[in-house]
This record gives sequence, C-alpha cells and structure tokens, in this order.
Amino acid sequence: MNAPEKLSSSFVTLSRVDVSNCIEKKGQFSYLSWAFAVSQLRQVEPTATWEVLRFNGLPYLQTELGYFVEVSVTVQGITLSQIHPVLDARNKPIAKPTAFEINTSIQRCLVKAIALHGLGLQLYAGEDLPLIVEDHSAEDAAMLAKYREAALSGLESLKKFHAEIPASASKDRVYQEHRAALAKAAQQADQGVAA
Repeated sequence: MNAPEKLSSSFVTLSRVDVSNCIEKKGQFSYLSWAFAVSQLRQVEPTATWEVLRFNGLPYLQTELGYFVEVSVTVQGITLSQIHPVLDARNKPIAKPTAFEINTSIQRCLVKAIALHGLGLQLYAGEDLPLIVEDHSAEDAAMLAKYREAALSGLESLKKFHAEIPASASKDRVYQEHRAALAKAAQQADQGVAA
C-alpha cells in the first residue's frame, strides 16, 4: 500500500468516528478532550504515536509574537504536525504562561494534530468542510485529505499546494467539488477561527 492509500484508509476510518456526543464547550469554543481523542485514535490505530517537539530542550517556543507548542502524530507511518499558540480561555495569547497553561496548549495541540488524521476534523474546519464519503475513490480521498491539510494551514498554503501538485483527473474532481469549502476553511485558519 503506498502512502496516499495509507493516508486515505486511516483518514477515512478516523473521519467516520462520530465525535458529536463528545464535544465539550468552554465559553464560546467547542473542542474534544485530549483523553477522548487519544482513546479513539488508539482504538482505530493502535500503533499511532505522538511526540511533543522540543525547542532547545523546552516543550515550547518563545517568540516576539508569543509562546507556541508543536505536536506531531504518526499514523501508519505518516507524520503530521500541528503548531499551536499558548492561549487563554478566550483564545488570546498568554504573555507569560505557567507550566499548566503550556501543558494545556500541548494537549489542545495534540487533539488538533490527531484531527489532521481525520478524527473530529470537521469540528476545527467547520461543518461546511466536506467529509469523505464512500463514493470517493481512494485517489480522490487521498487528494481531498492533502487539500484539507493545506487548507488548515491557511490560504497561501492552499494556493501553493494547488499550484505545486501535478494535474490529474483526481485533482480536477476534488478541487472543483470542494473549492469553496476549502477556501473558506483556509480563510478561517488565517483568521484564527476554530483555533
């Protein structure tokens, strides 16, 4: 099985997990608990692993824009990572975070990195970002998963990905069918919506 088929297979399986009964609210924001996300990931993909990336030995990066954490999740040999700012309950950057606040951001980042593999992705991308449906071929499903990953990094990332991938019937089908939803998700990512 090649990498796109692996991505498609695991992505489809994880994206079909019903998370609707496990969505929690904190203020105006909806999220999945890290314990639920890890549990579901390990039930579907028992060999999945994750890693908190280190910056000069620390589990966070301090910049002039604020503090950031990064977590990578590997499913079936495919590693995807998510960078997440250290935020307060109002989703505003914390100038001098505590160890607890950094840990909380690491757990949020872990959930979002798991979502890149399909579990609960619609929660972060918005209900209008299409889920993979059964009539998609494995090639189209893999292409849609790649487009989604690019969209979650913002509009420039989506444009760059679209320009760089070779022309194919799958690219044309997926892009034409999902262009508006992908663009909206990319714009939301740029604005920090559903962060």
